[in-house]
Amino acid sequence: MQQGEAFITTRSEAETEYIGTLLGKYLQRPLVVALYGELGSGKTVLVRGAAAGLGAADRVSSPSFVLMKIYQGRLPIYHFDFYRLEDPAELDELGLEEYLPGEGIAFVEWAGRFPGELPPERLDIRIENYGEQGSNSRRLWFEPHGDRAAAVVEDLIENITWRIDGTLNMIPLN
Repeated sequence: MQQGEAFITTRSEAETEYIGTLLGKYLQRPLVVALYGELGSGKTVLVRGAAAGLGAADRVSSPSFVLMKIYQGRLPIYHFDFYRLEDPAELDELGLEEYLPGEGIAFVEWAGRFPGELPPERLDIRIENYGEQGSNSRRLWFEPHGDRAAAVVEDLIENITWRIDGTLNMIPLN
């Protein structure tokens, strides 16, 4: 692992969402959060939690068919999904340059489709299925690029607590 990188293993969808909620509490603008992972790995679940941590009242759903959704929390939240895009020119039609890095937090699912279109300062999060087949366990790799993203990862890791049995202690967040 490089300086500032971290990984967290979650054992359920609820734990993955909880990590997102904690993450949302520490996000500062402007920042792009680039999400990588297979179908069903939990990218939208993590964003749902982060939006809650940012104070969004609306429940986040996948933007796969509309390509982008906007939510309002303590900061504007821009949720992109590059899965159905085939050409970088389609990003111009989305108005991507208006939102990256922008005045809020931009979450980009399937960021690996167009890595050259992402700003150099960002937070990459890779989500992998972990454990036995059919398990809801996930490994989340946090790779910060730049000081702002590194500070977010540091705050997140410092504020996670674990039970004696090694499971995530999901303390209610206010």
